[in-house]
Amino acid sequence: MRLRALLDTDALGLRLLGGEDELDRAVRGVMTTDLRDPSRYLAGGELVLTGLAWRHDPEDSERFVHILASAGVAGLAAGEAELGSVPQDLVLACARHRLPLFSVSEDVAFASITEHVVRQVSTERAGDLAAVVDRHRRLMSSGPAGGGPDAVLDLLGSDLDLRAWVLSTTGRQIAGSSHPLPVALRAGLAGEHLAATRTARPSPHRTLIGGRTYSLFPIRTGDPRDDPRATLLSDWFLVVEADAGDWPGERLDLLQGVTQLISVERERREAARTVRRRLAQEVLELVQAGAPPAEVAARLRVAAPVLVPGLGAAPHWQVVVARVEWCGAELPGGAGPVAQALLEEALVDPAAVGPDFADRLAVAHTGDEAMALVPLSSVGPADDPAAELTADGLLTALRGPLTRGLDGDGRLTLGVSATVHSAEALRGALEEARHARRVAAARPGRVCVAGHEELASHVLLLPFVPDDVRRAFTARLLDPLRVYDRRHRAELIPTLEAFLECDGSWTRCATRLHLHVNTLRYRIGRIEQLTGRDLSRLEDKLDFFLALRMS
Repeated sequence: MRLRALLDTDALGLRLLGGEDELDRAVRGVMTTDLRDPSRYLAGGELVLTGLAWRHDPEDSERFVHILASAGVAGLAAGEAELGSVPQDLVLACARHRLPLFSVSEDVAFASITEHVVRQVSTERAGDLAAVVDRHRRLMSSGPAGGGPDAVLDLLGSDLDLRAWVLSTTGRQIAGSSHPLPVALRAGLAGEHLAATRTARPSPHRTLIGGRTYSLFPIRTGDPRDDPRATLLSDWFLVVEADAGDWPGERLDLLQGVTQLISVERERREAARTVRRRLAQEVLELVQAGAPPAEVAARLRVAAPVLVPGLGAAPHWQVVVARVEWCGAELPGGAGPVAQALLEEALVDPAAVGPDFADRLAVAHTGDEAMALVPLSSVGPADDPAAELTADGLLTALRGPLTRGLDGDGRLTLGVSATVHSAEALRGALEEARHARRVAAARPGRVCVAGHEELASHVLLLPFVPDDVRRAFTARLLDPLRVYDRRHRAELIPTLEAFLECDGSWTRCATRLHLHVNTLRYRIGRIEQLTGRDLSRLEDKLDFFLALRMS
């Protein structure tokens, strides 16, 4: 805004005392001060408001005005409340330094002037930034614009003082890396975005986390008429550290323009995954069709330079299988593409699965199931098991944010294979990952993951026991104990669990439960009497163990 515009607003109560020829100066901010030397707080272009408390004699005016003029301020507005009127020595000093001077009526608060100037400057800066965003949009729609989303977020920070980030619904930070968000905060914001999207709240969504307010703007891709479940779990969204509830329409329009600009970059990245998806689809079809290992190996040799540049032609592999299930109406294109997009988002996040996996995978889908082919260094996992992708790592990364998006009618289950070292072993890895996913599917919860290590345990068998058999088995063994506990508060069930976890050791179990050994022997005897079992026999111990696991 220009200084001249201040005189056109009667409510501000400003009267020009000098500097009429300088009224076309641009105002870039406002500052209120009564310091004798405020130079350290001036950046140039400000309208300075002062109550004149710094003035003790006429010579003070010359020093003060000289400091302001040297700092490049746009103008000075002096309040009349302190001295009754603006002193003549200040008027003369401003004239000598060609600094426009206004008087402020004592019935006008400096806060009113500050609010007016900030609003005008912010609106103009937003308009200027909107033009820049529009230019970037045109550039990105015709080709790479250099810098991508980070460049646009830098503009928001420099021009509007807005800290902003782009996140995925898995909590992955895509842009805004100059000041990255903590992992827990990203997961919380992703969960809030998913919950707001599921309930169709109007955007921007506002949330308070850790004492700070954030506004969340969805980044739309594809046809808005499509079923929202098709992209819900893999969308991006813009996070702004501010409360957008009282923003003017111009600023909201600007942020919507930013989301449209970022959506162009999202679509470009989607297009870049086409080759990887095609290669993964070819490998999946060969493996499922039982093609000879030599044919699968040949296809992998062709794919390796694309999937694993720099890792050589013979990497190791892991397979991840995912399935997304929705209650109610089926998706028009099936759930396979949903699971595919979700796996791509989850497995390219270095924070979630480690830097060895970022942007080095290919994902395909068949029916309602997606399969990720994850290449590893040919010298890594064999010597360092920690370099493998783990079920626990995936569960930790995905359960927090995605549970909010699946709440009510959705479910995600994943299975992770062991590392295999040859094309011949890929078919086994795929089946292993599928079996692990079925184990995960038998567990309660919206997001469940199982790994290959669970397939060599009783855990593999339990999920496939029919529900009626499970109920009958556990009822026969445990119901007498539950009834007794309810009547006598005897804690027989906790005692049984502790006894089995201590491998039948009387001393360790008594110490763990803070009981005398004789008390423990009494409780175990009561368990045996009520159930007709003998806890010194391995078979009966195993039955109790399985019953507790299935209950």
